[in-house]
Amino acid sequence: MLPGFLARAVELLRGKEGRSLHLKAAGGATLVLLVVMLLGSWAVVEAEQHARRANLTSYPKGLWWSIETATTVGYGDFYPVTLWGRIVGAVVMVVGITTYGMVTAALATWFVGREQRRRHRLAHGARELGDEAARAVHERFDRLERILAAKGSAPGQDG
Repeated sequence: MLPGFLARAVELLRGKEGRSLHLKAAGGATLVLLVVMLLGSWAVVEAEQHARRANLTSYPKGLWWSIETATTVGYGDFYPVTLWGRIVGAVVMVVGITTYGMVTAALATWFVGREQRRRHRLAHGARELGDEAARAVHERFDRLERILAAKGSAPGQDG
């Protein structure tokens, strides 16, 4: 089931031509983070299971540790004691921090883009309103000029 899910997720990320680059990057980084957390859980348990004072001795504990490590929560309830376990921990940390930074940047870019589009629509509307008002003023001046010209050329008027 999981490989099918991952294949569909990759297709969703790759299949959208119109999707912006920052969303593609954040989605890809999130997928990489998920894989790193799953593999990191397994790798840290493999590295730690026979070590003295090891507390990461089962996959559920390893998964919980990788989640709290990737999110930088780090409760301290589980931690690696071997060199290889710490190396896996460093990888999970770097990928987690990078992913959350990319997701945050993607959200910020989305909010800024929405605001820019809103302001652009408002400015365009104001320009159209200004153009309409200028046309109305020109029409009134033209009408006044026609009225004045008609009065000036009326018979019996001596200018």
